[in-house]
Amino acid sequence: MLSQKLHNAINAQVNAELWSAYLYLAMSLDAEAKGYKGVANWFYIQFQEEQAHARIFMNYLNSRDAKVELLPVDAVPATWDSVLDMFKQTLEHEKKVTSLIQNLVAIAKEDRDYASENRLIWFIDEQIEEEESAREMIFNLEAVEDNRYGMYMLDKELAARVFNTPSPLATAE
Repeated sequence: MLSQKLHNAINAQVNAELWSAYLYLAMSLDAEAKGYKGVANWFYIQFQEEQAHARIFMNYLNSRDAKVELLPVDAVPATWDSVLDMFKQTLEHEKKVTSLIQNLVAIAKEDRDYASENRLIWFIDEQIEEEESAREMIFNLEAVEDNRYGMYMLDKELAARVFNTPSPLATAE
């Protein structure tokens, strides 16, 4: 059984993951409106990943006989000055999510809830990948800054990104 503190924190994380999905959908739509279909695809995949993360948390709560409580999702920004700004905000946001997940792990440790701690380790590993991906995009964008052909090639590369079902969901389906 989950402690009430961990239950509440995971419910809040579900909301945070849905807010993240909403943020990345907004970035996808803004990039597409500006003609960056590859960038739009990259952020749309992020949107799907965040929805999947929320689902993993919801499935976990359900598996522990803990009720999922969906909260309203706060508004997100709708436009960015540049693609580079989108990715800089992405990195900062992913760092924040990492700290939220680390807080969940701390609560699970405090509760001596090893099952929850084990599930949360997957998210820690995922967050390392998320931050690394955002940093790589910032590096790539800075490398092609003010180079329309370089941005064109990078946009084409990003168009090839595909969504892969996260392993905790792949085994649940």
